[in-house]
Amino acid sequence: MKPLDPATTTAASLPLRERVGQINQRLKGWEAVRWVDGSPRITDVLRREVDRWGGIGAIYGVLRADPWSQVRWSNGIPPERSLEVYAAVQEYVVTHGAGLPSLFVEEVPHGLLALGGTTLPVNLALGAGMDPDLTRELAAHVAAETRARGTHVALVSGLDVLRDPRWGRAEECFGEDPALAALLVEATVRGMQGTDAVTPWAKIAPERVAVVAKHLAAQGAGIGGRNGSGAPIGRRELGEIHLRPAYAAARVGVAGFMAAYNDIDGIPCTANRELLTGTLREDWGWNGLVMADGTAIDRLRDSSPDPATAAAIALEAGVDLSLWDDAFTHVEEAVERGVLDESVVTRAAERVLALKRRLGLIGESGAIRSDDAPPAPPVDPERERAFLSLAARAAAQSVIVVHDAAALPLPAVGDPGDAGAVIALLGPNASDLEAQLGDYTPPRPTPDPASSTVHSALIARFGAQRVRFAQGSTHRGELDDPAAARKAVRAALDGADVALVVLGGTSRRSYDDEFADNGAIDAPAPDTTNGEGVDLARLALPDAQLALLRAAHASDASRVIAVVIDGRPRPLDDVIALSDSVILAPFPGPGGGEAIVRALTTGVGGGLLPATLPSADGALPVAHDERRETARGYLDARHPAGALFGTGTPSTVEVRLRPADPDSLTIRATDLQAGERRTIQVDVANASASEVSLAVPLYGRRHERGVRPRRRTLLAVTRVTVAAGARTTAAFDLGLDALGSWASGRPEALPAEIIAWTASGHDPASAHDPTDDAITIRVADEEGRTGWAS
Repeated sequence: MKPLDPATTTAASLPLRERVGQINQRLKGWEAVRWVDGSPRITDVLRREVDRWGGIGAIYGVLRADPWSQVRWSNGIPPERSLEVYAAVQEYVVTHGAGLPSLFVEEVPHGLLALGGTTLPVNLALGAGMDPDLTRELAAHVAAETRARGTHVALVSGLDVLRDPRWGRAEECFGEDPALAALLVEATVRGMQGTDAVTPWAKIAPERVAVVAKHLAAQGAGIGGRNGSGAPIGRRELGEIHLRPAYAAARVGVAGFMAAYNDIDGIPCTANRELLTGTLREDWGWNGLVMADGTAIDRLRDSSPDPATAAAIALEAGVDLSLWDDAFTHVEEAVERGVLDESVVTRAAERVLALKRRLGLIGESGAIRSDDAPPAPPVDPERERAFLSLAARAAAQSVIVVHDAAALPLPAVGDPGDAGAVIALLGPNASDLEAQLGDYTPPRPTPDPASSTVHSALIARFGAQRVRFAQGSTHRGELDDPAAARKAVRAALDGADVALVVLGGTSRRSYDDEFADNGAIDAPAPDTTNGEGVDLARLALPDAQLALLRAAHASDASRVIAVVIDGRPRPLDDVIALSDSVILAPFPGPGGGEAIVRALTTGVGGGLLPATLPSADGALPVAHDERRETARGYLDARHPAGALFGTGTPSTVEVRLRPADPDSLTIRATDLQAGERRTIQVDVANASASEVSLAVPLYGRRHERGVRPRRRTLLAVTRVTVAAGARTTAAFDLGLDALGSWASGRPEALPAEIIAWTASGHDPASAHDPTDDAITIRVADEEGRTGWAS
């Protein structure tokens, strides 16, 4: 085989077989190379694939370490040897193939899914923090860590919008509001790629990684919250809710999108030309790469007669790169049979090569070879400390005080109010580190000094002699010896001053679990309650957990505090009724214990609810931005919403809109489309004795002629820090994103009246509701009409 010159190669210059090789990503990296006796060993799996196609476009998961890959610390690639392993694979691909290097692709859901990868709080936790600047900083650190290991492409969740909490992957969403998801996914792409709206298609620097954002689109709208089920939604709902985050990623030059498993109104995303070509490329002008989700093209067999046709459908729709599929091995057959034009294969292969050029893998730098592979960079202790500090800040900002009847704060040791109180600590999540981490997490190192549970953090704060622990139950039921468990609970509660009950769920994966062909849990372990493949019909906490709270409520403890660590919104009315205070922490990561105890001892959480809590099982789905209904609701249940998105502002903090001249709040649609903006200011007062850092959301309701309005949406959010007893002013800078219509999937300036307010529980009756904390913004046509005012 005559080697190619990577600097001058185009897809059109490759034989068809090699073009097919460039659009294939069939291998699981941990099967292509093994770590044996302290060195990397290329396997026959890789040899056969390179020989068959003359190269490989991308290789997934060389570094992946988790129960599905069966990679542990005992058999996995040491972090400091990652570059050596990648170089060995790349040398084989280049020298035994046509000369083109492979893209190395890894999962980076909330940190690199590899041994030694830094695990962050899950996306739902970052959604609670509502902090785009922190999200961008974290993403930049993740990118640097990932690229230093040799990875080129990061698969990153963030496009999914949480519309049904029954879905096991709720934790991968930033929340239920598309504006929040758009802010945070844009921040993630900017941080990881180093690109922005001004230079979206700039080269990706050596300390950054290319991002493939997932999943496109509407996976969070699956019927009944079932993973991969269809999204029976119309074009407006698709645009307003599910395409908005994707548009935000596209305009800052995200390298790729991952086409999701689900269908939209019957058309699978991997076969949806209107979505992958019409929307992404023709309407938005985006020109990156579309990757299919794992085995998603093979799943088109239910809508195609054979694998060759399935491959043709996906390629014609706009998919460029497969993942673990067999169907793309039939592309040559599809061309020979005339069901696929060869130019479509060339187009897809060229997009793969374009990403390699953008990363510097081909072009001026040529291909990386093992004989000149750079040594592993030394660990920078200062940078590592900065990264962990940011992760701790994210964990602190994820903790939400949902309810407090003056039970908080717990007096710290040495405080005037500290009387040596004994704390009874109960519950399955009180001392379970894995339950804080979320799905798709690598095994933790041993020892693990950076981690903390509520149990360990309480002991560090109050001393072991003042903390009595009893687990009491599992996540889904009773312990093996229920009588002994109840006895231990009674002993812990006996004479305790404070009962702290830590409840919730876990996305724990065991190395003994069974997995589907795409890595999702196929047969969950008895105690797993969350994660991909773990959708639930019943969301209420199991009775075995609630029994611990009832026991605490019936005890002589002067305060009963519930902490819920979970990755999905659950009905908490029963929990609130039995508790003096309720704290919610979406899987806050390894440092979550310290973050929760900090909230317990300050009385202030750092986050707001990123998703509305349902009031009961069966009252689903529910979201703060549902459309205003003409129906009265259920006969046998109150309004389906419990605590709304945005709940969690401390009672000692007051947020009020500053009055504004109505004329200053009118803007012509043409000016809005051209980039003109309006600024709204709010006063934030902190009456507490401590400094407070909090997110301040601005809500709105858009009244557009002929369109039923949503109850409210998130127009904008900012974070402020207010000193004890002080006040500050924050500003919302509102442009097309906030004031435009998203019905088409991108913002358009249309005449409308938008009522805006700040209080989470406020619900103005109309656009003309004369309340003190609401203003009306008018988007007018050339004649000054909004289409709404009479």
